[in-house]
Amino acid sequence: MAHPASGLEATGNRDAIASGRRLRVGLVAGEASGDLLGAGLVEALRARFPEAEFAGIGGAAMRAAGVDTWHDASELAVMGLSEVLRHLPRLLSLRRQVRRRLLAWRPDVFIGIDAPDFNLGLERALKRRGLRTVHYVSPSVWAWRQGRAAKIGRSADRVLCLFPMEPPIYARHGVDARFVGHPMADAMPLNPDRRGARAALGIDDDGPVLAVLPGSRLGEIARLGAIFFEAAARVANGMPGLQVLIPAATPACGDAIRALLATAGLPADRCQVLDGQARDAMVAADVVLLASGTATLEAMLAKRPMVVGYRIAPSTYRIVKALGLLKVDRFALPNVLAGTTIAPELMQDQCTPEALAAAIRGWFDDPAAVAALEPVYRDLHLALRRDASASAADAIAWLLQARA
Repeated sequence: MAHPASGLEATGNRDAIASGRRLRVGLVAGEASGDLLGAGLVEALRARFPEAEFAGIGGAAMRAAGVDTWHDASELAVMGLSEVLRHLPRLLSLRRQVRRRLLAWRPDVFIGIDAPDFNLGLERALKRRGLRTVHYVSPSVWAWRQGRAAKIGRSADRVLCLFPMEPPIYARHGVDARFVGHPMADAMPLNPDRRGARAALGIDDDGPVLAVLPGSRLGEIARLGAIFFEAAARVANGMPGLQVLIPAATPACGDAIRALLATAGLPADRCQVLDGQARDAMVAADVVLLASGTATLEAMLAKRPMVVGYRIAPSTYRIVKALGLLKVDRFALPNVLAGTTIAPELMQDQCTPEALAAAIRGWFDDPAAVAALEPVYRDLHLALRRDASASAADAIAWLLQARA
């Protein structure tokens, strides 16, 4: 298949041709998900520009795709305010080093992949020095602080968005943003294999199963774990055959989960703490209870009914509400994408064991409602399935061509 920008290599980017060198692409990805996005993008760009050179910050997947990684993506992987503050001098020093090296290398385009706290400042500095810049994966401007779109536009010549509701927000601020689709929608099958997932996890093929995902970070587990597990216990008490699957993102998360389970009232023989395997758990489940975030998208693509809960620190919630920073009534991605509530959302004070348990039982007790979700989920899946890496590569190639 010929890509829309496939003639660019033949005509050449003028910067590269004038210097008698191959096309150069700089990239920075800051965590495992960004590393995978970067690897897919590099492969798609190489299909268009076979002689291109790629360098920057990435992980194992990007190195395998042929990126010269000056630093490993793990150097950017810090979470939580206290950890960020502790590492801030090192991160600022690293960003200065990478900026100097990129300015010396003079890539034809620089692509910051997610990691907005690190990448947007880097992109802004490079753009001011005349380099083309792209930001791949928009921050959640649809949810809060939509005015950030203008600031992001000062950093990036083009923003590549994973969701269709994002480019119109950027357009209101005069920022060039393109919807390229979501790679998770490309990767996950339209018809998930529940039987296969249950076999892989060694659980009964016909019994009721609830997957519980209180979060992939210790702070989330601390805020939500006890509430989620008590909700699961309430459901299990009225459903003798129920099996509960609890994926743990890391060994530390597994330890925190087991400590909470010890006092949750959930029988040990009815629950299984998994080493990762979140996607298998979702596909295997009849219902998923999970924290608001990207996992809700994964549950939607797994075609499973879900109940979404979330809590943040009360003081933070009051500040966000008082300042009017939240711009949406719905938080879970399936609800935002559908434009209506297809998954119960129980946020802040509404996120109680009683309310969560009632919502979970609602799905188990209403097979017709579960069946009605299938075509809705399928349509949303198809809307996001755009061959994201190829679409992103095309958008970057067109930017190069337009500025050549």
